[in-house]
Amino acid sequence: MINSHRQKPEGALVLNLSVLPDPEKERKEIIHRYRRLLRQAKPILKEGDARLIRKAFNLALEAHRNMRRKSGEPYIFHPLAVAEICVGEIGLGTTSIISALVHDVVEDTDIELADIEKMFGRKIARIVDGLTKIKGVFEQGTSAQAENFRKMLFTLSEDVRVILIKLADRLHNMRTLDSMPRQNQLRISSETIYLYAPLAHRLGLNVIKTELEDLYLKFTEQEDYEDITRRLEESKSIRIKFLRSFVQPIKEELDKLAVPYEIKSRPKSAFSIWNKMRKQNIPFDLVFDLFAIRIILQAPLEQEKSLCWQVYSIVTDYYTPNPDRLRDWISTPKANGYESLHTTVMAKNGQWVEVQIRTQRMDEIAEKGYAAHWKYKGNQAGYESNLEKWLLRVRELLERQDLTALEFVDDFRGNLFNEEVFVFTPRGELKTLPVGATALDFAFEIHSDIGATCIGAKVNQKLVPINHILKNGDQIEILTSAKQKPGEDWLRFVVSSKAKSRIKESLKEEQKKVVEEGKDIVSRKLRQLKIEAGPQTTEQLRFYLGEPSNFTLHFKFGKGIYSVNELRRFKEYRQSGAHKDKVRVQEAAQVSPLVIPTKPKSDDILLIGEDMDVVEYKLAKCCTPIPGDEVFGFISVNEGIKIHRSNCTNAPELLANHGNRVIKAKWTSQYEVSFLTGLKVIGTDRVGLINDVSKIISEELKVNMSSISFRSDAGAFEGEIMLYVTDTRHLDFLMGKLEKVDGVVRVSRFDSRPS
Repeated sequence: MINSHRQKPEGALVLNLSVLPDPEKERKEIIHRYRRLLRQAKPILKEGDARLIRKAFNLALEAHRNMRRKSGEPYIFHPLAVAEICVGEIGLGTTSIISALVHDVVEDTDIELADIEKMFGRKIARIVDGLTKIKGVFEQGTSAQAENFRKMLFTLSEDVRVILIKLADRLHNMRTLDSMPRQNQLRISSETIYLYAPLAHRLGLNVIKTELEDLYLKFTEQEDYEDITRRLEESKSIRIKFLRSFVQPIKEELDKLAVPYEIKSRPKSAFSIWNKMRKQNIPFDLVFDLFAIRIILQAPLEQEKSLCWQVYSIVTDYYTPNPDRLRDWISTPKANGYESLHTTVMAKNGQWVEVQIRTQRMDEIAEKGYAAHWKYKGNQAGYESNLEKWLLRVRELLERQDLTALEFVDDFRGNLFNEEVFVFTPRGELKTLPVGATALDFAFEIHSDIGATCIGAKVNQKLVPINHILKNGDQIEILTSAKQKPGEDWLRFVVSSKAKSRIKESLKEEQKKVVEEGKDIVSRKLRQLKIEAGPQTTEQLRFYLGEPSNFTLHFKFGKGIYSVNELRRFKEYRQSGAHKDKVRVQEAAQVSPLVIPTKPKSDDILLIGEDMDVVEYKLAKCCTPIPGDEVFGFISVNEGIKIHRSNCTNAPELLANHGNRVIKAKWTSQYEVSFLTGLKVIGTDRVGLINDVSKIISEELKVNMSSISFRSDAGAFEGEIMLYVTDTRHLDFLMGKLEKVDGVVRVSRFDSRPS
């Protein structure tokens, strides 16, 4: 049963806030936010919709009446904000507004799904169910985050609005993340960059994707984020002045076209600038394409393409284009429905400027993605088919029952590629694949049986192997043989999730056959040796050979890795009686790892430098943390606790998928031990440079080096030094000294490397 809200009239605003501080002020603020939501929704409301929205609002307000967020605000602010994002920023309708308002009531209160269905119908109940986290304890080796993500996506096959509302929910949580504890900030930010930002990109929600990325940067690399946003703000006036002179001649020509248009300019996002700086190892000053010009035309559907190319001609009449940077997503839209014409041109001052040319319809789809799709569904079949093809792939993935939640999330992320390659069948049918796809990926895209029997391909009439990487515009013919079957090495060079899943299925079937053969071999040979075959004997044999499971035991016998000689030795071993002791030791060894990976209390902190006697931990080799770095502990299955830097390249995956195995960790001030880390040094080459660098490190600062390697090319050099430092202050001081060496242009710490 649910509470007294059932007795309230549907039209009444239920505002029982007497227990809250300053209830009158909060009551007015809640009414203000509710009315603001209704004003935004007004253009899309049909008869009776306002009554249903008020009913949902009353339910949410009553259900959350004694709840507050970490910030201290009334909890009802959150569902109201999510509903506003749904209608105002994504462009969803009444069903989504109602679902957003009540999306947390089943998870956080005594109200049940059946109550939601009775009040609002099955459709809204299904959406709320998709947004409700699974409760309970998860088995070891599983991931609560992955299980909940998979549950949410299961409703995708029925209603994509579940994902869109979840993205709105995540966006508001990220906007209000300041009030959360640091460990929660890292976990939620990592989930966001690992799954939700790529998902927003794939659904065409470019504005939301960009904000999610920037907020991730804000909470994980705060100094870099603040530095980039400050620099962008400082250069704003110079940028505006430059853009005004850049667009002036273009505007004069566009006016002659007599087509309504708008010119916008936008700086690159902080995250995209940071990403470029990190990947290319360059400072902010060397990121040249800091902004883009967008020309938006109001054009009839049938004239869109020709008018966009006319504008391209106008732009390139005044400015020289870079032929390698032309992107035509009008003729071939991206898989998420994105359409636009991109070119990069050289301005008169020698600066590269990206120019995007599109129509108003294309711009709306680029901003609001899947939601805008419904508005243009009737007259834009190409957009629908591209997005529906991707949704079809996801639905196929959801239908597979043999995947664990973690395998599912991994395969799903394989469907979130940022870039695609467009190729053709021999008959000219267009196929879209992820960048890096091979001929084998293409074969599986055509049909699973064709992929499984593929022996090679003809690409543009030229014979190529199955691992040949495809390029845009390639025309592919697949060659097959009935004798061919998938091998484990195939998984190394396919990139599409469809190909990976089909190969894994085939390998599992093959493994099952081998295991059955192995079972028969073991059973037959044991009888020949006059040993009773049964579960107890199998367990003893498994422990004797040191195999982790019966599956691997039988697989190795089936493959011929173990022979009858092993069984003869096992018989002698059994007769000696030693097997009884070994079984006890083995069983104890199996139990002991299960004791360690338990979730510590939320306020427990691992003190690095003091707790070694209490609990075993190691420093992760993928990011080589040193004192002063922000870190977290991760409970691995076989190697105890690993300490990772918060900005380790593996951190997003660990925090997103295994938050229940993450513990807080910090360095103790007394920890006076040296840690290995790496420095990259770049500059102009000269005689004696390496000697000067090594003198500062070894003689002046008394720092031990593990290795040093320098490469010189045409007067420039790049060096890598592995050395031992005590903490980040020690490292910063050393880097400052090295930067003063004549010829050294830049010194940077090695970026984290994925394990």
